[in-house]
Amino acid sequence: MIKVGDKIPAGRVQKISSQGAGVITSDELFNGKKVVVFGVPGAFTPVCSEKHVPGFLVMSDKFKAKGVDTIACLSVNDIHVMNAWAKEQHVGDVILMLADGTGKFTKSIGMDIDHEALGLRSKRFAMVVDNGVVQSVAVEPNTSAHSVSSAEEMLKQV
Repeated sequence: MIKVGDKIPAGRVQKISSQGAGVITSDELFNGKKVVVFGVPGAFTPVCSEKHVPGFLVMSDKFKAKGVDTIACLSVNDIHVMNAWAKEQHVGDVILMLADGTGKFTKSIGMDIDHEALGLRSKRFAMVVDNGVVQSVAVEPNTSAHSVSSAEEMLKQV
């Protein structure tokens, strides 16, 4: 599992923004920027939709005030699901939605979990990355927990 001081590995995922869908590499996302990225087990799931994404939406100005360039949400879902979820959550350009459909990038950072009922998913986590290097990482003890990776807790880490 990725830890403080590690460089984000090379990889690519699909992204959703107000300009539409596309591909973004880890270098494009992290190099020269301060990024808060949070991983969720699945789009449209209760904790993700009711707490995790809304928390980062509400606190986005506070992250920006602390020098965060990008807030990104990573999930092992396909681009179409992430697009629909972004619209449902009204994220606009506040949160960059990242679809890791195959889970390859999620695996490369050691945040994958074999969720019995759903298959390959992401652990619930959040990390602060500065210029491609992990500054802080918080992993929940289980996918339904929402404490150490919450927006409130991550704001303390920036």
